[in-house]
Amino acid sequence: MVCHMIKCTDVVKTFDKFEALSHLNCTIPDGSVYGMVGSNGAGKSTLLRLLTGIYKADAGTIEYDGQPIYENTELKDDIAFVPDELFFLPQSNMERMAKLYEANFSHFDMDKFNEYTKAFGLNPKANINTFSKGMRRQAATILALSCNTKYIFLDETFDGLDPVMRNLVKRLIYAQVEDRGATAIITSHSLRELEDTCDQLALLHKGGIVFESDIQNLKTSLFKVQVAFAEPYDKSKFTSIDMLNYTQRGSVANIIIKGDREETKTLFDAMNPVLFEILPLSLEEVFVYEMEALGYSFDEVLT
Repeated sequence: MVCHMIKCTDVVKTFDKFEALSHLNCTIPDGSVYGMVGSNGAGKSTLLRLLTGIYKADAGTIEYDGQPIYENTELKDDIAFVPDELFFLPQSNMERMAKLYEANFSHFDMDKFNEYTKAFGLNPKANINTFSKGMRRQAATILALSCNTKYIFLDETFDGLDPVMRNLVKRLIYAQVEDRGATAIITSHSLRELEDTCDQLALLHKGGIVFESDIQNLKTSLFKVQVAFAEPYDKSKFTSIDMLNYTQRGSVANIIIKGDREETKTLFDAMNPVLFEILPLSLEEVFVYEMEALGYSFDEVLT
């Protein structure tokens, strides 16, 4: 079975001696929601502009199933992109913008555009200049999703959107991925915002991806154990366990463990604890501990 994907290999991009991306590597599988999180200047927007063929990499390769993206007109017809800085034709309304998109994307669906516009409660005849920041973001997202492209790129996807609109955008992204097998690549400053949206997450820092993982595997392989024993003990009691973090207050220890839950439970049961619980971690906690294991400070990376 052939696995279709976008692949970046040793990608470098420099602007006026500033290296925005430094030998970046990543793999984005088809039919997934791939999230990128990072602070300002981490390289998220630059990477999206390279992935969409707006920029040309100074070194390295970016390929869609082996095809280069830069100056590939046929491939770009299957890519919709909502940048962080939105652009609309001067004095235009959504209907005029939809006609522009329809002229440039062979799969643009005007019925879907009308359906989405109604769902968001936007007036397609109103001048977009009268829209709020959030409404402009909604308009750009509607236009992109109406293109019916195989690849959807959304930079700062939820910027300016209220909780109701964020959830609507998420549902529409899911529908594109599930119904058509589309691939969505989205960025955000907020890890929590992406936690329930993405299949995979990448953390960018200083022009590189310092951490990339499948979310489901990540959250199931890392967990917290709370344990206590009747007799005195310390960290040395758990040398056979892969611990990422250990804290102890009195007789109760909290241990962050990477591994198999059932095997861990068997090991602890054999020690006859008076208290034993396996507790879930939030995705932010998972990233904190994984980043620490890699020698990074999570707070420094995201601020």
